[in-house]
Amino acid sequence: MNAHEIEFKLIGDDMQFVEIELDPGESVIAEAGALMYMEHDIEMETIFGDGSQESNSGGFMGKLFGAGKRVITGESLFMTLFTNQGSGKSHVSFAAPYPGKIIPMDLLEYKGKIICQKDAFLCAAKGVSIGIEFTKKMGTGFFGGEGFIMQKLEGDGLAFLHVGGTVIEKDLQPGESLRVDTGCLVGMTANVSYDIQFVGGIKTAFFGGEGLFFATVSGPGKVWLQSLPFSRLADRVIASAPKASGPAASRKGEGSLLGALGNILDGDNS
Repeated sequence: MNAHEIEFKLIGDDMQFVEIELDPGESVIAEAGALMYMEHDIEMETIFGDGSQESNSGGFMGKLFGAGKRVITGESLFMTLFTNQGSGKSHVSFAAPYPGKIIPMDLLEYKGKIICQKDAFLCAAKGVSIGIEFTKKMGTGFFGGEGFIMQKLEGDGLAFLHVGGTVIEKDLQPGESLRVDTGCLVGMTANVSYDIQFVGGIKTAFFGGEGLFFATVSGPGKVWLQSLPFSRLADRVIASAPKASGPAASRKGEGSLLGALGNILDGDNS
């Protein structure tokens, strides 16, 4: 195997994190900001790209190319490498940025490749290559949001994806297809075909509240969906945010006692 053989444990239910056990010399890569905690023997290093053999080939230019692929998908130039430098087993944990589930993916079970949304990747064993996946139709890229450029995870190790809300796995048979909200599509195996289609009539498109386009995925292969895309959650939070500014505005709706007490402490007696 090219990727490091890591062991893991998922902890929690709707606010999960993954604890990874590393033998001496083993490493795991993660997105910046995903770290929850690490034990004493774990050393952290910022690297270009993903640390795989592919991104390391060609010296500095190879690393720069590997990092450049991540920039195209809207991610950072850098990733973080965590290595066990001790003489015994040690642990490092990573947490998702919003409520949902963490999906462990053994890439060997999926012929060495998974395609996913650019913000679904959480962490992976060192040796897993994180690149970009181009669809065949230009319309997918211009209208799909997550469509034209998606991430591909390649290799023979473990990778971990994060989904919002509840995850469902669909095993599509040959000729079977699904129409999915583009934000709800988390990932798929490499043999699943993917396209973006217009919703339909003008009235449905503009007043239906589901956006102008949806994704069509066709089997054979596996597809992973999420019930709560972060964009949908963010839209609801923004829509519910108070319009006024200042500390007093943020306490509206919290009850008359708290609101009145807060206004007095702020010096607002109106």
